[in-house]
Amino acid sequence: MELTDDIELVDGVPIAYIRSLAALVFSDLHLGYEGKMAKKGVFVPKVNLKHINDAIAHSLKGRDVKQLIIVGDIKNDFSTVDTEEFNELYELISFAKERSLSLVLIKGNHDNFVDRYKEPFNLEIHSQSARMGNYFFFHGEEMPNVGDNEVSTLIMGHEHPAIVITNAAGRREKLRCFLYGKYKKRNLLVLPATNFFSTGNEVNVHSPSMLSPVFHGAKVKGMSAIALGYGSTEDFGKVSDLIGM
Repeated sequence: MELTDDIELVDGVPIAYIRSLAALVFSDLHLGYEGKMAKKGVFVPKVNLKHINDAIAHSLKGRDVKQLIIVGDIKNDFSTVDTEEFNELYELISFAKERSLSLVLIKGNHDNFVDRYKEPFNLEIHSQSARMGNYFFFHGEEMPNVGDNEVSTLIMGHEHPAIVITNAAGRREKLRCFLYGKYKKRNLLVLPATNFFSTGNEVNVHSPSMLSPVFHGAKVKGMSAIALGYGSTEDFGKVSDLIGM
């Protein structure tokens, strides 16, 4: 789905493609999730990294991609880098290098202690935010300090947005979604979580529980919800029109 002349939302996956940056952009991978849950006594299939790699491989087809931009929360644990997180981070980096892709990380609130891998893995790591071309990337737990009139679009993660709808059979379904709208006269794109197990934060309820301070200034109900489901990406219209669906 073409969002703008420069941004494509890749059909069926939580990934945006920015032509001018030759980049795939995604967020909230939460690598090591299954290992963390196992330590709590909750055992889930180990599918998250494969799901992510498959989504990236799908998005590479027919596109000129030179870099992967991860907009925060590449890892899951708030504390030190868990063994499972390290192993999966190594696998993701190897996956990217095999395809001659550079890896850029804008750190999120889960990304403590990843800086130690910057040199050995040749990672480009930014603390909280980064300006690239006309785009300003930030994870979202802090207010963005853009300070540049040439920035046209803000891109963030953190929220894990989703909508809930009632299908033809009367069953309620939750669909991950991109949010697209305005923040202080700039375009704002909120990315859905890439993590397989994150079903998302419902935004089409009367009082959505938004995490980022950005949403003190950006009205979520006025944003467009662009949902993922069944191999496609569809614009469902304004969040305000989806309340109570």
